[in-house]
Amino acid sequence: MLKDQDRIFTNIYGMHDRSLKGAMARGHWDGTAAILANGRDWIIEQVKASGLRGRGGAGFPTGLKWSFMPKQSDGRPAFLVINADESEPGTCKDREIMRHDPHTLIEGALIAGVAMGACAAYIYIRGEYVREKEALQAAIDECYDAGLIGKNACKSGHDFNVYLAHGAGAYICGEETALLESLEGKKGMPRMKPPFPAGSGLYGCPTTVNNVESIAVVPTILRRGADWYASFGRPNNTGVKLFAMSGHVNTPCVIEESMSISMKELIEKHGGGVRGGWSNLKAVIPGGASCPVIPAHQCDDAIMDYDGMRELKSSFGTACLIVMDQQTDVIKAIWRLAKFFKHESCGQCTPCREGTAWMMRVMDRLVRGEAEIEEIDMLFDVTKQVEGHTICALGDAAAWPIQGLIRHYREEIEDRIKARKTGRMGAMAAE
Repeated sequence: MLKDQDRIFTNIYGMHDRSLKGAMARGHWDGTAAILANGRDWIIEQVKASGLRGRGGAGFPTGLKWSFMPKQSDGRPAFLVINADESEPGTCKDREIMRHDPHTLIEGALIAGVAMGACAAYIYIRGEYVREKEALQAAIDECYDAGLIGKNACKSGHDFNVYLAHGAGAYICGEETALLESLEGKKGMPRMKPPFPAGSGLYGCPTTVNNVESIAVVPTILRRGADWYASFGRPNNTGVKLFAMSGHVNTPCVIEESMSISMKELIEKHGGGVRGGWSNLKAVIPGGASCPVIPAHQCDDAIMDYDGMRELKSSFGTACLIVMDQQTDVIKAIWRLAKFFKHESCGQCTPCREGTAWMMRVMDRLVRGEAEIEEIDMLFDVTKQVEGHTICALGDAAAWPIQGLIRHYREEIEDRIKARKTGRMGAMAAE
């Protein structure tokens, strides 16, 4: 279990003062100018050595991503864009940073921005996060007043501005290139790659897009050392991480823990256990709605990190668990996710625009048991035709939950269809 002195986010529950004065008392903004004085290459090397991987779901090595930014400017400014959209169902970790510990993010933005030669950071915050936006804007204003950002930020010789942009509540704007389109005032629709944002991103300038948590942990890593951070978790899955739990646990929460903790320990120790005991567990979605579901018998030994989830044919994602007990209608739960992805598809790619609607309609019938058994395989085939054939990953996100359902709960789907055919549907909770 992670010791308190190793926690990066010391005010995640809002028990302390979130102002600049309170943040400084907890050790933030300490020696920031000295960190910046070490130069771009040192910062990037330290972040690489720490093993930090993107905390927004994809898990791409953060230091490597920063190193793609051009070393010499060709006259265009460079930008850091922070993805604070957090629209993945079941995910609620970044909002706690912005609401209670916003200075970790602003300090991280300054350090990351200098490391990639950026002149400004744009924080794109989710449309529904109104109070979080207010807290973050207040923190940004404090930093400007104190000279920590703006002209000659922290007396480092670098000018660095931080802007806050409010989204309009679209899930697709969490995808990095759709986010950039939205920031530019256009429709939030993903761009074709290449060019990648590091070559041509916001306003056609070199840009790096990072998740809130990925940026907010950087100052502490640099202060305490890459080796300290790399000492947590398994190789290739290092560090500490914000985990969240919702659904059928006794104490839903957001908690900072070491990577590679077992799923059972996480749920039992921090989530207060499954409602009705561990034996009442039916399934867990391990990292936000787009990750394939994991059945109870695999949860006993599941390791919460990128490799551990991949071994179970799922994905670590945002590490925000949705826990379902035996009373859950798992077919209906996945149908609800299919409905969400259909609603949020931007409609640019035909496989996703047509496929998400088609999958939702078949799921609709599976929930009621009105389909034919053959349609289960047909649905699986369609998910494979959507997955990997779209510009962004929304097509994959819509396909994976359904694939997980068919992989693990095929019998349950068949039983419902048979029950409907034989008139035993009265006993089924499929209304």
